[in-house]
Amino acid sequence: MNAQYQNFGEFIQRKRVEKQIPLRKMAERIGISAPYLSDIEKDRRNPPEMDKLELISQVLLLSEDEKSTMLDLAGRKRNSVAPDLPGYIMEREYVSAALRTARDLDAGEEEWMKFVAELKKRKG
Repeated sequence: MNAQYQNFGEFIQRKRVEKQIPLRKMAERIGISAPYLSDIEKDRRNPPEMDKLELISQVLLLSEDEKSTMLDLAGRKRNSVAPDLPGYIMEREYVSAALRTARDLDAGEEEWMKFVAELKKRKG
């Protein structure tokens, strides 16, 4: 999913250009300076905090999948888990247990994708 983008900055820049939003206008709408946004887009600075990521998602009118991609890339840039997940993981002991079990059993992509597909069936 994320292979089409080199990094968080490239993702943001490409989406901003697709929507024809000038850099200064984008920076203003999310409450950061234009030089700071430029540095983010050029992969010289880390992504902003979650509140700003939410604003970026709104300004760029990202789909849920695009937002997930953005958050995954933000986490990767910070060498961390995507910033929307730590609270969910920490508030639910069973999630940590599931992740450890999957790690210990070296669960592969196919197993995880089956698990995700089962969960998505509940969406209806």
